[in-house]
Amino acid sequence: MLNTAVLVLNRNYQPVHVTSVRRAFTLLYSGLARAIDSQYRLYDFASWAQLTAANHEAISTISRSIRVPRVVVLSVFEHLPRGRVRFSRLNIYARDDDTCQYCGAHLGRALLNLDHVIPRTLGGRTSWENIVCSCIDCNLRKGGRTPEQAGMRLIRVPGRPRWTPFFRGAGKKASYREWLPFLSLADASYWNVELNEE
Repeated sequence: MLNTAVLVLNRNYQPVHVTSVRRAFTLLYSGLARAIDSQYRLYDFASWAQLTAANHEAISTISRSIRVPRVVVLSVFEHLPRGRVRFSRLNIYARDDDTCQYCGAHLGRALLNLDHVIPRTLGGRTSWENIVCSCIDCNLRKGGRTPEQAGMRLIRVPGRPRWTPFFRGAGKKASYREWLPFLSLADASYWNVELNEE
């Protein structure tokens, strides 16, 4: 339970990260975040700990059970999420879902390597649009040729991925119903529209 996912929102109620229940409780206890319930009420750690845990996921301590928050709002963080994903090995594996882009085999990262679709010897660049995951067998079969020259076909054309709070967390793809109001752009904009004073 302590390693399950919690959605982290910035002060503007925009998703910025997915963290563990353990880290969420640390943020709550230290006053860096507040838990939010299904009625959109905010709670500090003391008030959250006093809520009834009946019919909810909970962590048991010696003296009580504390509800697991599925969404927390950072108290001071207003930064907007970066819209750019850093070009790195880990992010390429995440984009391609640890799958060979030639044969479709879903393998562990130790059994995959990165391949230049257009080889560097033919002028191919090292970029999001020219690098894919491939298994060792497909990489050896393709060699220093283009996929067309090797008689191979890409499953998906490579490109720069869009940033989301879930991009890197392959194990954190599961979401909870408490997350839904904060994940859709229309719902998120509801919380961020400036209200007119009358």
